[in-house]
Amino acid sequence: MNKVILTGRFTRDPEVRYTNDGTSIARFSIAVNRRFVKEGSDQKADFLNCVAFGKSAEFIEKYFRKGMKADLSGRIQTGSYTNKDGVKVYTTDIVVEEIEFGESKGSSQAQTASPTPNPEADPDGFMSIPDGIDEELPFN
Repeated sequence: MNKVILTGRFTRDPEVRYTNDGTSIARFSIAVNRRFVKEGSDQKADFLNCVAFGKSAEFIEKYFRKGMKADLSGRIQTGSYTNKDGVKVYTTDIVVEEIEFGESKGSSQAQTASPTPNPEADPDGFMSIPDGIDEELPFN
């Protein structure tokens, strides 16, 4: 079985092209954080080339941009070609079969904006509910 499940961030905007018969092809790369980092190593993420076809490619083109987090599944596909210098180049791509947003739109925008402290929040990140507001809450 050849199945890959990844969570990562787009390292660049997707590049979308169309074949002569109108099939869309999206190419992009994602950075996936490594679970364990070898001591003394600078590389904390793997940068994976991905390709999607058809409706998935159109969805990616419409909704994803550099820096956005995505959850995707697909398969690993290897290949090779001879470049203009006559050297054989080996490739490894993730063929995307399913993709979805890895975080809410507000979360991704919050990462680019500078965080502003909330004076009413407790140190644990939760807001204090004022006394006497119980009757206004929709659940009890």
